[in-house]
Amino acid sequence: MGSGSEGNALLISATSGSTTTNVMLDCGFGIRETERRLARLGLDGSVLSAIVVTHEHQDHVGGVFKFARRYRLPVWLTFGTYQALRMDCGDVEVRFCRDGDSLAIGDLQLIPYTVPHDAREPVQYVAGDGNRKLGVLTDAGKLTDHLVQALGGSDALVLECNHDRQMLANSAYPASLKRRIGGEYGHLSNDSAREILAAMDQSRLRKVVGAHLSTRNNLPELAYAALCGGRSSESVEVTIACQEEGFGWIEA
Repeated sequence: MGSGSEGNALLISATSGSTTTNVMLDCGFGIRETERRLARLGLDGSVLSAIVVTHEHQDHVGGVFKFARRYRLPVWLTFGTYQALRMDCGDVEVRFCRDGDSLAIGDLQLIPYTVPHDAREPVQYVAGDGNRKLGVLTDAGKLTDHLVQALGGSDALVLECNHDRQMLANSAYPASLKRRIGGEYGHLSNDSAREILAAMDQSRLRKVVGAHLSTRNNLPELAYAALCGGRSSESVEVTIACQEEGFGWIEA
């Protein structure tokens, strides 16, 4: 629904027979903007089953609890993330998750896995319906064996390509912000994204979406080239998400 420093939200859907489960991963937009982006897909908040949260940074949670209250949705998050956000959780059904423990939400199963990021207890998720697996990784500072293992065997992958290292180094950002973004608990560079993609099991991979690009310190063509360099086969389709439009449905 949108990916970048101005706000993030990802819709994951699974259909079994006559039932459909829709889960929103993060919600960094206000209520009206979230509703607008859902309407663009022909949907509204009433079709959602839950909101699942990765961490407490505002570009990921700015609209979570207001939207959850309006549509009476449960919110899943780690206890550390809850501690950082508990003043905002009033009148919302909060459910806790942790690394490796599967969440069953309708026809979807989501498994959180820990990532290195400057937040209280950040996680990312893999999601599936028993037949297909979607891996999601944004807001991480570096490759770890744990995240590579978690993402292995995905049919589709949403992977952060936040910045080009040279563009970040040459930017007008203060040195402290450059260190944070480029550090081990910051955000993935194009090079790091390529390394993660190359290291993971791609035996089932069909599509990779580059996500969370910086508008100041990256270019879509640089992220695209990096991901193409990390894929094991040209049959793996590479696309880039944007802040305003996100990306279209990935059908599996």
